[in-house]
Amino acid sequence: MILEKDIGNNRSIMKTALRYENSFDLINRDIVIKNRQATLYFIDGLIKDEVMEKIMEFFYGVDKEELMATPKIFTENCVPYVEVDALGDLDQITMQVLSGVCAVVIDGFDKAIMLDTRTYPQRETTEPEKDKVMRGSKDGFVETMVSNIALIRRRIRDSELCVKAYVVGTVSKTDVAICYMDNKVDHKLLERITRQIKNVKVDSLTMNQQSLLEAIYHHHWYNPFPKVKYTERPDTTASALLDGNIVIMVDNSPSALILPTSIFDIVEEADDYYFPPITGTYIRFTRYLVTLSTLIITPIWLLALQNPQLVPDFFKFVLTTEPVNIPIFWQLIILEIAIDGLRLASMKTPSSLSASLSIIGAIALSDFAVKVGWFSTESMLYMAFVAIANYSQPSYELGYSLKFLRIMLLILTWLFNVWGFIIGVILILVLLVTNKTVSGKSYLYPLIPFNGKKLFNKIFRRRIIN
Repeated sequence: MILEKDIGNNRSIMKTALRYENSFDLINRDIVIKNRQATLYFIDGLIKDEVMEKIMEFFYGVDKEELMATPKIFTENCVPYVEVDALGDLDQITMQVLSGVCAVVIDGFDKAIMLDTRTYPQRETTEPEKDKVMRGSKDGFVETMVSNIALIRRRIRDSELCVKAYVVGTVSKTDVAICYMDNKVDHKLLERITRQIKNVKVDSLTMNQQSLLEAIYHHHWYNPFPKVKYTERPDTTASALLDGNIVIMVDNSPSALILPTSIFDIVEEADDYYFPPITGTYIRFTRYLVTLSTLIITPIWLLALQNPQLVPDFFKFVLTTEPVNIPIFWQLIILEIAIDGLRLASMKTPSSLSASLSIIGAIALSDFAVKVGWFSTESMLYMAFVAIANYSQPSYELGYSLKFLRIMLLILTWLFNVWGFIIGVILILVLLVTNKTVSGKSYLYPLIPFNGKKLFNKIFRRRIIN
């Protein structure tokens, strides 16, 4: 349906389309512009009041009839604003009004004047809680997509940076943006991702990026390793774009999706580059070592307890000498679940109580839990290390994938002893080798297939400028 030139008919059309009588925040404001009836349609709370007041002053000051000849002439001479358009299609007008754009319907015009005076409520731009750095930028993404893209533009001042916007969801009509460097991106992958986003058939992106990712990429559920990298850091996002990656931004989400992504990309973080090469390399090696330790330390300890005769004399101290009321395997499994339960509880705890309750929880799960015989001191020590070391890398998804694989390794070691541990390690390697990125390439690239120069750059922090 399209608008007509009669203001009465257009008001009836807009009333039916917007149903503003059922929503108090959907406002229709009748005004007169040069003896012509006009109506403004907008959402209260999503427009800049001061800007609209200035625009309306110009509307009231129009004194020449020739300026009202056509929508094009009117917008060029009587609308003192940058973001303005004239639309006649009712569906587009309705979608934009519900997105926060102000529509001005004027008698004699078969198009509505669209004023993009939107302003979205948003929190302050601060450093992401999970992805902090010791040195470097302290800004982070927020829930407003336009602000997030501006933070990227601030870092990449190049016309090769392209940002394409799409609308996904028949009900939510969520704004989605694809960002890429036109001279560096894989255009075949870009074309495929763009086509998949355009063809998404869902009512809404209820869970933002996760809903979009599940709609455009169907991967094997049994492989827990993450296929994309999430980041709330504009500097990390800009660096990924300059490396030729594709970034997907979703409105109402404070993070960016980076793809394609290998395991080396996921473990990498900004601190590697905010320090000199030797320090950055040390930090990277430390992260690799600690991340690997979180996967194998408890299964190896369980294997040592099951086979004390295989433990060298200088490592005999790892064997527990305390009486055990609950088998070590079940202690470790209970602690794996308990740590996640405490993590979820801490997220829901009011900030005013979090400090005191965390102290109580730490005492209850350490000293008291050991004294009453629930857990051994060694079990508490190793699981405490695993819980803390898991935060050495910024990816929640990788952290949980390592957790699931660690539990699998524990179960196989408990059931089949040494052979179970070996089978578990082989299964993990198979999952890594057979996993593919979104682009269909190896998850272990540049290790498999081997590319010596790129692998060196992934492992060692080198100078950016030679």
